[in-house]
Amino acid sequence: MKQRIIVIALLLASAGVQAQEIEGTIRYLVTHNWSKKMAAVDYISKQQRERIAYMWGNRSEWKMFANMYITPTVTKYEDSEEKAEPDDEGYSWRKEVFMVKHDYAANTMQDVVQIFGKTYIVEDSLRAPEWKILNDLKEVAGHICMKASWTDTLKQQKVIAWFAMDIPISAGPERFYGLPGLILEVDVNDGGMLVSADKIDLKKITTELDLPKKLKAKKISEAEYLALLKKHMDQKKEEEEPPFWGIRY
Repeated sequence: MKQRIIVIALLLASAGVQAQEIEGTIRYLVTHNWSKKMAAVDYISKQQRERIAYMWGNRSEWKMFANMYITPTVTKYEDSEEKAEPDDEGYSWRKEVFMVKHDYAANTMQDVVQIFGKTYIVEDSLRAPEWKILNDLKEVAGHICMKASWTDTLKQQKVIAWFAMDIPISAGPERFYGLPGLILEVDVNDGGMLVSADKIDLKKITTELDLPKKLKAKKISEAEYLALLKKHMDQKKEEEEPPFWGIRY
């Protein structure tokens, strides 16, 4: 345990210098598993979960890529046009409008999200989840990462994140952020969704951080966005349907 603390301290001590030099693109492999997502929905009966799983047949898991463009202070995360599966004929209907842009120097967000086909821009201050940092370490994409956990009580998700201690940027994939290092891997609901960095390309960022100029979306606050999510979650629970249809998981 003492050796682990010493290693962590040394990595964090050198992180400040390295952060000033970090700029580039991180590719994440995103794996969705419908069976594991259904297993986490506790208000639906076992018979109904099995029926929905049967509807998906043998294709309960599918993969896609997403990219994060990073600088020492600003990051943007979005789905990639690159296909993770050569025979992915259903990719077009899974594609959705989704971008997460965070300015950590200004402490602001501009997140473009969809809820049941309606597009919103969430503009607000950054308020990070209340992570619990744990002692476990593992390597992800060539970086030593430390483990953290958080429970999203609204979306009913148990989240495990692995953040790189030598990349002190408080960003991460999807809408996960707020740790003392860049999140390189996220596991939601025991494999319901696994997001893991598989390629890091350090290079100068130019226009990658820009949001689309022609974007038709309603601007809302984070509180308004969470209220929309809660309304959706309550409705799906009442209807005994999976909550992750119509929203980003």
